[in-house]
Amino acid sequence: MEERLKSIRFIAITIGGFVAALSIFFATAQYRRRRKNHHKCSPKSCYLQADQTKPQHAFKRVLADNSYSPFKHLKLDASRHDNASNSHPYQAEIFELVENPRLEFSFIDGIVDSEISEEYTWVETVSQLKELLDVLIKERVFAVDTEQHSLRSFLGFTALIQISTRKEDYLVDTIALHDSMGVLRPVFAEPSICKVFHGADNDVLWLQRDFHIYVVNLFDTAKACDLLSKPQKSLAYLLETYCGVTTNKLLQREDWRQRPLSKEMVQYARIDAHYLLYIANCLITELKQQGTEISCPDDKFDFVLEASRRSNMTCLQLYAKEVEAFPGESAASSLTSRHLNGQGAVSSVYFKTEFQDLVMRLCAWRDIMARVHDESLRYVLSDQAIVALADRPPMTLAEICRTITQADLNVDLSFNSLLPSPSSVVCSHLDDVHTLLQDNISNLNDIFPMILQKCLGSSGSCPLSILNYALLVNCNLKVSLVSKQNMVKSSKQVARKTSRELFVQKFSCKTPVYHNCKIFANDGRLLCYCDRRKLEWYLHRELAKLVDDNPPAIMLLFEPKGRPEDEDNDFYIQSKKNICVCCGEGNHYLRYRIIPSCYRIHFPEHLKSHRSHDIVLLCVDCHEVAHSAAEKYKKQIAAEFGIPLFVSKVVDSKEVQVISGSSESATNDEEVGVPPLQLRTAAMALLRHGPRMPSKRREELMQIVMRYYGGREITGADLEAALLVGMSPHERRRLKKKKGISFKHSAGSILPNMQNNVGCTETSSIVDASEVGILNSSDSTKAEACNGQQEFRKADDDVGDSTIGADSGVDEVNYTFKDSLKSDTHGASNRKGDCIGNSDDNYESRGPSNGTVELNHKKYDGTAQSKHNSKLSLLGHGPHGKQVVNHLLKEYGEDGVRQFCQRWRQVFVEALQPRFLPAGWDVMHRI
Repeated sequence: MEERLKSIRFIAITIGGFVAALSIFFATAQYRRRRKNHHKCSPKSCYLQADQTKPQHAFKRVLADNSYSPFKHLKLDASRHDNASNSHPYQAEIFELVENPRLEFSFIDGIVDSEISEEYTWVETVSQLKELLDVLIKERVFAVDTEQHSLRSFLGFTALIQISTRKEDYLVDTIALHDSMGVLRPVFAEPSICKVFHGADNDVLWLQRDFHIYVVNLFDTAKACDLLSKPQKSLAYLLETYCGVTTNKLLQREDWRQRPLSKEMVQYARIDAHYLLYIANCLITELKQQGTEISCPDDKFDFVLEASRRSNMTCLQLYAKEVEAFPGESAASSLTSRHLNGQGAVSSVYFKTEFQDLVMRLCAWRDIMARVHDESLRYVLSDQAIVALADRPPMTLAEICRTITQADLNVDLSFNSLLPSPSSVVCSHLDDVHTLLQDNISNLNDIFPMILQKCLGSSGSCPLSILNYALLVNCNLKVSLVSKQNMVKSSKQVARKTSRELFVQKFSCKTPVYHNCKIFANDGRLLCYCDRRKLEWYLHRELAKLVDDNPPAIMLLFEPKGRPEDEDNDFYIQSKKNICVCCGEGNHYLRYRIIPSCYRIHFPEHLKSHRSHDIVLLCVDCHEVAHSAAEKYKKQIAAEFGIPLFVSKVVDSKEVQVISGSSESATNDEEVGVPPLQLRTAAMALLRHGPRMPSKRREELMQIVMRYYGGREITGADLEAALLVGMSPHERRRLKKKKGISFKHSAGSILPNMQNNVGCTETSSIVDASEVGILNSSDSTKAEACNGQQEFRKADDDVGDSTIGADSGVDEVNYTFKDSLKSDTHGASNRKGDCIGNSDDNYESRGPSNGTVELNHKKYDGTAQSKHNSKLSLLGHGPHGKQVVNHLLKEYGEDGVRQFCQRWRQVFVEALQPRFLPAGWDVMHRI
């Protein structure tokens, strides 16, 4: 037995050594090949001058060039009302199919032979393409697949289209017929003919990009797999399961530009489309069976039609170029973040800034060179090479080539061993790379336009093509980089960058927001996407069962209250990407509420509970733009409704009766009340530094606090109470935690001369909202729609709805508008509106004659009675938001709230022009 174990160990060691030796042999061979290529690398004329192997250079018409201009979609005749600049040209037809899905055709049924015949039709001439059109227009259904090439092209292009009818297979040479593929546009857009794809999300976009072909009436077998909760959804799995056919998916990465195609590639291409109709028929049969087994007799849900509806939702996608604020910006941000996080703490701010700027230069150069030469980014210069060059900038041309080669050796050999290192682009423009890595560049803002002119200008080294000529027209590059010479001048820029990075690190989401887990109803209908925590909640309570692992999916074991289709809303049954919805940034993002919280928190519960439509992800920069637009619009809301944004003044309600009964207070009205922030600041300063202050300054601050208390003398306890005026419970806890002290025991040493003032009544050191009168207006926005600042004062403690207080534990504040009894000769109020809450909750309001605001032909006269929640801070927009929502509900009901939400969505869209909003998101979304 022992001898046998020794033999096994010997064999294992021998095999391990052989594998290691084989790996070393291949690595050495690759290194030698790349070293050989490195020795040949030297500055020379552009390789494209002699390279005639790129088939896209023969294209006479290109819809998506390599410029920074947006993609232009097909325009139909002007008589179509849905032909807007950013809309789908066949939107009406697709919406009809989504709303009324139908499958009025029969797929291939019966048994399909796993061996396909040798006969197929290769389509490479315009006449053959027209003959194919004549064939397809008579069909009710046909299968489609595409093969793409992306390595030696910036945007990629369709190299082959496979089409299969029930009788024949067609392989369309889209390279030879690139300029004529529009011939097939009518049949793909015909609503009465179903096109069967598998995983059509990319195919639909690629056909738009290359040929302006738009798919209408689609059946996606991948969507059917979703409904059936298949363990796998790949086409290879379906082929093996239903047809007993195995395919080599490595052929998908072959160079589909080559002509003629190899026998293996032809076979692979045919198989992908040949069996699709049969597979679709099998899946539809299962969908019908599942509908019979699960659905209740009264349930009209049809799994087949649901699969068709979801498939046609895919058709609504529109191709768009990925546009960045600056070339290579997202790649540079991602590389910098990954490298610096992996390295840990950097040696200095200067090193970090220098590394970032070098990465930015190289990524921008790579982006421009890829567009000029129509190459993929990974072909021009790998990510690993950029990091290596920026980490330790080489000084000579030979060192640059050596650094790139060594960095590429560390990349996965299976794919990148096919690529030359350095690439032909780098070898042709090695001097440019060397220039970028130098620190003595005097004018960095002009370097990239100079390089572009050097490549494509009148005496440029690179040939102009239909793909790159537009770069000279609409490329306007602005760079702001840091070098040693301008390091001091850019200190503010470095500080801003550092501050921004710290903000991102502290506040951005640390984990993905969308897990895209699925929840199905007990009849198999998709209810929504959610996170893992929600799934685990249902599973832990045995309210659902797990039906899929990747991505996780559960089926509820009870009948849910509602379904997405009940509300005519597809937003909640769409997967979502963890990227900024505006610019597509995926490295960091924050949640952003399109409807500001100061309004949303006061919505009726059923209008805000479990509603995520108006919560999106934004990067820091886009978040700043959105927040600025929201603050600006809040000011418009304040002026429109005559409801100021901020509480202007507060006054101790225990002094209300004293003020009301004093004739002197009427003449000295300006001395009554104080802004809450000013009160808090004064109280804090006196509590902390009162004994050490100059007497004049201490007296100024004392006067501020005394105005809050109606002008009476104050005690140290009064200061403690004033410090907490208007704070929400959360703010109080945060203040206590932040300061780590209690002022109760120190009041005596702050104002010793005030401890025994005659006639003073000490108040509790913890004030409640019930002790605060509010005199409300917006000093910052100057929203004086009611001809002067409006002031609110809370009623006594015994006023209000005791039921609310008992149930919620939240003190409510009653307030309304009330004019002064004293007016000038013109009938307008001399005194700013003073609101006094009465014990019977009756409020008397006499607004100024011009104090009304029109809103959709209705007037807001300032007399709406409201209740102030003491859990809301008086420093924020909470009181304003509550008044606005209360007014909307009173005047327009819940429809007013819905229209209010739509206005905010429109503000968001106009401010940011988001390009990556989740499918189903809509400005007109109804809650």
